[in-house]
Amino acid sequence: MQVGKKKKPYDEINITPMLDLAYVLLIIFIIMTTAAVQGIKVNVPKASSSVSLAKPTTKAITVDSSGAVYLDTFPVSLDELESQLRSFKQVTPDFPVVIKGDRVAQFGRIAEVLDICGRVGITQLGIVTERTKA
Repeated sequence: MQVGKKKKPYDEINITPMLDLAYVLLIIFIIMTTAAVQGIKVNVPKASSSVSLAKPTTKAITVDSSGAVYLDTFPVSLDELESQLRSFKQVTPDFPVVIKGDRVAQFGRIAEVLDICGRVGITQLGIVTERTKA
């Protein structure tokens, strides 16, 4: 037995568990951000060219195939739509609105939405279409 041998201090840090934790957190972050993409799925009609009105203040109004109306993925009635658009108009007078109507939606419902936008005084209005394959 060696009498005078001293123990060396443990001066190395094992970083493997920290790297495992970092990788798990990275994977969770990637999964959560891809799962957070929101929207209502509709079949939009095709057009020869599309112009994007994507701005941070753009409001999206969606009319699905059953005639339900959504404002930024939240279901609303036509009266609620008008009141919310009026409140947005007071905050930002020149905000754009994009209407996404399902291809099989009744045109009367889309016309009602367009009429509401006209009554509120929205001047920047767009309709979402799908590009045709050239």
